[in-house]
Amino acid sequence: MVQAYKQDAVKVIKDRLQNAKSIVLIDYKGINIEEVDELRNRMRNANVDYFISKNTFIKIALNELGIKEFDEHLKGPTAVAISKVDEVAAARELARFKKDIMTDKDFPKFKIGIVGKDLMDLVQLEKLADLPSREVLLSMILQGFNAPITGFVGALSGILRKFIYAIDTIAKEKENK
Repeated sequence: MVQAYKQDAVKVIKDRLQNAKSIVLIDYKGINIEEVDELRNRMRNANVDYFISKNTFIKIALNELGIKEFDEHLKGPTAVAISKVDEVAAARELARFKKDIMTDKDFPKFKIGIVGKDLMDLVQLEKLADLPSREVLLSMILQGFNAPITGFVGALSGILRKFIYAIDTIAKEKENK
């Protein structure tokens, strides 16, 4: 009975981890129940699967998926944040939570993560969390593409405007004669 429960728990975690664009391990030590609820709500709103489980279950599920890089980080209180939509969402939401709610505290904090196919440590995850959202980055790229066209149109309209002023000036001079 106990063995079946453990196997089911590992299977559930493995199912949650499959097809993830990012997996982030979080040390949530020192956070109270109200803060955990707020963090869960924020993660849920960002389409991030956030859960806490036994390190052994998480380790077995990750190993079955071929991820062994997390093994040494599965010590102490560990939460898992999984995003299947936006690679940066889990890191960004944790950083926003720390900034908004946990302003004067140094927890919760990242342990390690995989974003896309890249293994990232604490420093890299914090830098990644500071990036704007995917939509904002795409709009910045599109603005960059649009800038030369806008400048070209402005230059052409300036030339056309000067041409019209010149013709208008010539017409006024001929009227005055």
